[in-house]
Amino acid sequence: MLQPILQIRQTPAVIGIDSDPGTYSIKQPKAEVKITTTPGELNVESFRPDLTIDQSRARAAYNGGSVLDMNKRIYSGIQQLYLQNLARKVEQGNRMAEFFKPGNTIAEVYGSDTEPNSFPEPRGPASYDNVDIHFETRAPRIEFRPAQVDIQVERNRPEIEYTRGKLDIYMQQYASVQFIPPEVNVQM
Repeated sequence: MLQPILQIRQTPAVIGIDSDPGTYSIKQPKAEVKITTTPGELNVESFRPDLTIDQSRARAAYNGGSVLDMNKRIYSGIQQLYLQNLARKVEQGNRMAEFFKPGNTIAEVYGSDTEPNSFPEPRGPASYDNVDIHFETRAPRIEFRPAQVDIQVERNRPEIEYTRGKLDIYMQQYASVQFIPPEVNVQM
């Protein structure tokens, strides 16, 4: 005999989830930069060279130079000539004192003294190196102030925006249990 079978049908529950992710929006304005520059400064002061030419010795050799220098040379020369003439007269006097020696006659002692007395040289000595040239240079004065740079930065904070996403949870299908009883045959 056949046994009646009870059928049970079950439908599972189905949950539907619909979600969209959230979004971030990040903006950051550029930083503000202020640069101030003070230019460098260079000052150079140069000096003219000094040229000194002393040609007083050359002029003294050409024409005696200044009157004062010429008079000094003449005066010192006269002193020298005086001393030379004095020595010559003493020497002549000594020879005359020894008149008994041959060659010391008046004619021989004073007769040979026919040269005129020379005058002292009023000019200075001549030389190829009578002109003195002196050239003097000075180093330039240099002042330098370096450039200065002042940098100021103002940062801006980032602007962050968050937009929430959506999340929908719903029952797409409900759970169910269905019992199907067996067919009962009444004719038995």
